[in-house]
Amino acid sequence: MSRRSMGSAFAALTLAVASAAAGMTSASATPDPGPGSRPTATTSFTKYVALGDSYSAGPLIPTNSTWCFRSTNNYPAWLATDLGLYYKAGAFNDVSCSSADTTNLTQSQPIPTPDAPQGTAAPQANALKSDTDLVTLGMGGNDYSVFGSLVGTCPGLRDSDPTGAPCQAHFTVNGVDTLKASLVKTEKNLEGNIDTIHKRSPKATVVLVGYPRLVPPSGYCPDQVPFAEGDYAWADSINRALNTAVSTAAKNKGALFVDTYGPALGHDACAGSAAWVNGQYSNVLKAAAYHPLAAGMRAESKLIYAALTGIKTG
Repeated sequence: MSRRSMGSAFAALTLAVASAAAGMTSASATPDPGPGSRPTATTSFTKYVALGDSYSAGPLIPTNSTWCFRSTNNYPAWLATDLGLYYKAGAFNDVSCSSADTTNLTQSQPIPTPDAPQGTAAPQANALKSDTDLVTLGMGGNDYSVFGSLVGTCPGLRDSDPTGAPCQAHFTVNGVDTLKASLVKTEKNLEGNIDTIHKRSPKATVVLVGYPRLVPPSGYCPDQVPFAEGDYAWADSINRALNTAVSTAAKNKGALFVDTYGPALGHDACAGSAAWVNGQYSNVLKAAAYHPLAAGMRAESKLIYAALTGIKTG
């Protein structure tokens, strides 16, 4: 979601849930490994930095540790746990922040409710050090307000043409899909981000994490995703085009890309109890609207872990 739309959404949300969010905050909160033993990594990492936007931070997934709405049960925390780094001092630094776009790798980010005296989050690249050997980057969806435009505009246009694709028509100007056109620039922005990471942390394995699917390839669930029926296929095409931009940037700059869209088949926002992504209603004990659920974060961490180590977990 864009900085502007995400910022206003979280500012309003904060007023409603400040006491609940404060009650959930805990400096000692850690991922719950659940039953069974943790996998043993065959690739050794010692210093892991997680960079990203809200799809990395995990807004409203308990427990949120900062006003960046950064959950202690997001995929970076789970990945760090599986790699044996979560409990080691100085081994894991998650600076992902809701509303971040690619500029916030090197520029400070205004945040709705400050976890810094100035009401800003520091540039995420400040966390990168010369001895950092693993970096995950989950950004791109907020550039040029692509995600925020999608989820912020489409529900309001549904009634104008419930079976058509009014949102697609809205963002098509002179035959050009403006959201898709902006993703060409997003790809270049991500390439610049990778260059920055390599410069600051030349020894690091760099992983770009894709975005999971929001809607199914067929079917319709207006109670969860209140888009016009014809806009489902278009929204999915935006989702895929965004992932293409991320994966192409990774390929062009020698980074690893982890696909979370393909494995999310059957786990979209319409999938009920099998969903990895929340629908239209934010829940302070579950997840922000249109954002990953705890199950999705855990699944993504396993995909990244497998890509890094060759070990697949259940």
